[in-house]
Amino acid sequence: MARGMRSSLDVEYSAVGEGLGMREFWLYVWLRRLAVVAAHIISLGLVILTSILSRPGTSLFSWHPVCMSLGFCLCMTQGILLFSAEGSPFCFKSRKWKVRLHWFFQAVLLVCGATGFSFMVASKNIKEHPHFTSWHSLLGVATMAAIVLQAICGVFLLFPKLISTHSFPRLRLYHATCGLVAYMLATITVMSAMFTDWFQALVRGTIWYIFLLLPLFPALVVMNQITSAFLLKKKITS
Repeated sequence: MARGMRSSLDVEYSAVGEGLGMREFWLYVWLRRLAVVAAHIISLGLVILTSILSRPGTSLFSWHPVCMSLGFCLCMTQGILLFSAEGSPFCFKSRKWKVRLHWFFQAVLLVCGATGFSFMVASKNIKEHPHFTSWHSLLGVATMAAIVLQAICGVFLLFPKLISTHSFPRLRLYHATCGLVAYMLATITVMSAMFTDWFQALVRGTIWYIFLLLPLFPALVVMNQITSAFLLKKKITS
């Protein structure tokens, strides 16, 4: 990597707690740590619960929710939260190591997304059902497109010699901003899946509302991490 350049994800989230007393500061830190840990648990829990509901192997379509939840609920979330300085199991690793692990999670995300998409298309072809007729499917296509574009942007940041030195800081900011948009879009897509006939036939009542709200918590943690990190960097460098 060129001198003076740092990774697109080298800005780690850190609790600042300005204007707080010592007791309030530590409460602030621990609450944020608990939030990050809870986001880790929820992202894994969503995959487990989805796998139980879909019973993978019972049909072609049964693999679609499993692959998508594994990619977008787990890998995408973990690929961002690993840069958190609070509550991340990777907080003691080097920045270079975290970037590599981030790329691993994103690569698995792309594989899971493509696989889940293929199972859905194959299932509808066999049943002779029309494609892309629901909001969930349209949001899914938009999310996949956003993830692919993010990966392309990440390639340029991973190999900065492909772009000019002047464009690197701006592209890094775009990567983080668009990554947040892509994550929010993925969250909406996951939530829209709970309005499908397949999901509502399996989950009803109060549990359905719990499922609907669960993806929002990791999304709020991720949003706070990204915005706080870049706002903090802007403040320090200004």
